[in-house]
Amino acid sequence: MVHLERIRIRPVASLDAVSVSERALVDGGPAWERRYTIVERTAGSDARPAPITAEREPRLRRLETTYDLERETVTVGERGSDETATFHLDLDRECFASWLSEYLGYPVEIVRTDEGGGPDVAAPSGPTVVSAETLETVAGWYDEIDADELCRRFQPTLVVGGAPPFWEDRLYGRADRIVPVEVGSTTLYGTAPSQLRGVSARDPETGVQTDGFRETFVERRQATLPDWATAVRFDHYFRLLSETRVPQASVGATLSVGEPITVGEPVPSPTPAD
Repeated sequence: MVHLERIRIRPVASLDAVSVSERALVDGGPAWERRYTIVERTAGSDARPAPITAEREPRLRRLETTYDLERETVTVGERGSDETATFHLDLDRECFASWLSEYLGYPVEIVRTDEGGGPDVAAPSGPTVVSAETLETVAGWYDEIDADELCRRFQPTLVVGGAPPFWEDRLYGRADRIVPVEVGSTTLYGTAPSQLRGVSARDPETGVQTDGFRETFVERRQATLPDWATAVRFDHYFRLLSETRVPQASVGATLSVGEPITVGEPVPSPTPAD
């Protein structure tokens, strides 16, 4: 049975993800997904703050972060170090920013993307989806990279079990179509194959570039694109995962690990009001 195997969220964009057993949906996806963003401090400037991503700042990959979402805290430290610090993500936001500023060597701030002050690029458009077998298959294209590492490189929100490799390529059609996806009793709309970010080619713990990662991926992805994929959606082949969006009727619903998943036929894309 095709089912929801994992829900992964990143409370702070560009830091580690945490797996949860269930999560309510908001407009952009599961609650807490990229709720906070690290941005460059720009005192006296009216410009929107620039997000500090792991692609721009590989040192973020060397941080290990864990979360207690009930207490709304983050614990952070350099990988391999016994020294960590714990902060409340709202009440201690300035202290957390100061800790990161000292680590990075320049001033940063932590902004909440749902407060209207965060950079647009940080706002999630919806959950991304991949099957566990896809991760296993793609890991086989590389020496010394396993499925868990690929998951951390690609950062999917939802991982699906009981499905064949590249099952997620069923979740989109032509650009003017959406694909209804039922997760339990909750509907998502599949929209497009997702473009992988450049940071996917870096080791998720060290930030070091993996030689030939993109070239190998593009060659093998093109060669193994399944018959059910809508090939016209691929202007290039550095794409994996499928993007979805949350229809208004599903806001407030809860996704739970273990729920069955069924995929409908592509239908014309509804209006923004659904």
